[in-house]
Amino acid sequence: MQDFIVIGGGMAGTSAAARLADLGSVTLLEMEDALGYHSSGRSAALFEENYGHGATVALNRASAAYLRDGGYLSPRGLMLVGAKGDADGFARDVDALRMATLELDEARAMVPILNPETVGFAAISGAAEDIDTDRMLQGFAKALRAAGGQIAAKAPVSAITRTASGWEVTAGGRTYQGRTLVNAAGAWADQVAVLAGVAAIGLQPKRRSMARLPAPGGLDVSGWPMLLGVGETWYAKPDAGKLLVSPADADPVEPHDAFADDMVLAEGLARYEEMVTEPVTRVESNFAGLRSFVRDGTLVLGPDPDQPDFIWCAGQGGYGIMTAPAASQLIADLAAGRQPVLDADTVAALSPARLR
Repeated sequence: MQDFIVIGGGMAGTSAAARLADLGSVTLLEMEDALGYHSSGRSAALFEENYGHGATVALNRASAAYLRDGGYLSPRGLMLVGAKGDADGFARDVDALRMATLELDEARAMVPILNPETVGFAAISGAAEDIDTDRMLQGFAKALRAAGGQIAAKAPVSAITRTASGWEVTAGGRTYQGRTLVNAAGAWADQVAVLAGVAAIGLQPKRRSMARLPAPGGLDVSGWPMLLGVGETWYAKPDAGKLLVSPADADPVEPHDAFADDMVLAEGLARYEEMVTEPVTRVESNFAGLRSFVRDGTLVLGPDPDQPDFIWCAGQGGYGIMTAPAASQLIADLAAGRQPVLDADTVAALSPARLR
């Protein structure tokens, strides 16, 4: 009998399992053959404290010290790019992200492919940083194992039963027993809840597609900031000498191993091309991930109001990587019955009880 069974080996589940391992015995179940296979391995991996709203921003800020002290961050910067006719949208985004406006020649000095005929506005956040996602994920996994926790890969959950002492989970042909069940199953979290006889939270997975392009014009893109279109209609991020470009799509889909939609990707690449002077001549590869949201777009963290030994760690949307340090700490605080580090209003805004 384990103290905790955690379902889902993405960043959310692995970080939660690592924190919970300080409180008792933990088994982490992952349906794939490796951790971080789905959304966690397909993230833009940028840390920007002001990205999101309300409780999400509070989680970002509470995660900052862990990310910096662990050496998981490196300089990147975020540049907002607006078309000449989009002054109002540009102003809204500048205000929301607390950015500093740039003269267009300053912006082109940073990113020389910006098109002077179409780009009318630019702003910068120098505080945005890259996150070393893989190293952070492996760091949590190492901490989990060091504390005696177990990781079971190739263990898709097929049945969950309530027992007198907690939960019995059938996964990958084996049976696991635990006193507390943590649902960190990403896009599959509502399906896990239904298996457990717990009310779903209305989770909606949404596809996010990416294309990997050669460096535009053969330029060195390593020092460029990430580019963001007004209203988050596209973005482009340097990655290992290439450029990742996304249409910033958010199309509702069923939980699955996501793949990019060719038409959606083409439309997004066209929006990107409109703002730059270098045309897209070749797509080296493409992929997609699922970002899962509840109706208010805020993470769902904490015990289920009807089943306190069923803990939700879900609804991360596009914020799961950068909020993981604080979100996992909150899960551990609530599981231990101790006062959370986060303030009471933020904890309430994240609680599953708000959705019932």
